[in-house]
Amino acid sequence: MEKSLVQSVKLQVVSITGLSKDALHVYVGMSVFLFTAAISRRSMRSRVPWLATLGVAFAGELVDAIDDLHTIGHWQWRASVHDVINTLVWPTALAIVARFTALLRR
Repeated sequence: MEKSLVQSVKLQVVSITGLSKDALHVYVGMSVFLFTAAISRRSMRSRVPWLATLGVAFAGELVDAIDDLHTIGHWQWRASVHDVINTLVWPTALAIVARFTALLRR
């Protein structure tokens, strides 16, 4: 089976960075979370950075689902759940710490 453009791009990013796909999800999640907090001038306690990260995670998985349907005929939903969890785990942890402790307060 021939690789799709989406999968080719992902494999190229993996090759260039030397990171696994799972690690890239973690890095993307943290980057989106911190970047959104910074540009929106919201604290990590705010829902805005976390929701932006969730949106990016879902958008990426939508692209994967469409790609799966076109290339293999079905959506690999378990892989998508795994990817969303990897993307959100550290932003969620930081948001919880920021919201319920004084560790990340200014």
